Amino acid sequence: MSGYRSGAETKHKIRIHLVWVPKYRKRLLRGNISERLKELLHEGCSINKWEIQEIAIMPDHVQILIQINASDSISSVVHRLKGGSSKVIRHEYPELKEFLWGDSFWSDGYFAESVGIANEEVIRRYIKDQRKSMP
Repeated sequence: MSGYRSGAETKHKIRIHLVWVPKYRKRLLRGNISERLKELLHEGCSINKWEIQEIAIMPDHVQILIQINASDSISSVVHRLKGGSSKVIRHEYPELKEFLWGDSFWSDGYFAESVGIANEEVIRRYIKDQRKSMP
């Protein structure tokens, strides 16, 4: 059973497709900011024992296919990823203040969808092909 995790009394494979956007859907996720954000998301996942299976950082949104633990709620996963990355990005790139008012880098809310075996490949392909569709 490849990719399955075991807990105290569980065997699970919980994968979630997540999408969220910067505040005001600003197209800020480019160049160094994009690369730093990818590093931060990988670090956050490593610390929490989550696994990023696919990731696409587009100028105006983030898409991730992530495997989480049975003990984690989707909202807490998103809260930790968005909150941690927002704090670091705003600190390391103070010039973004002119585009973003307030204390948050990310818009409120997110999209989440559970991923089963049947649609995993479709979602992986969709995330990978995000860059190809850019003009």
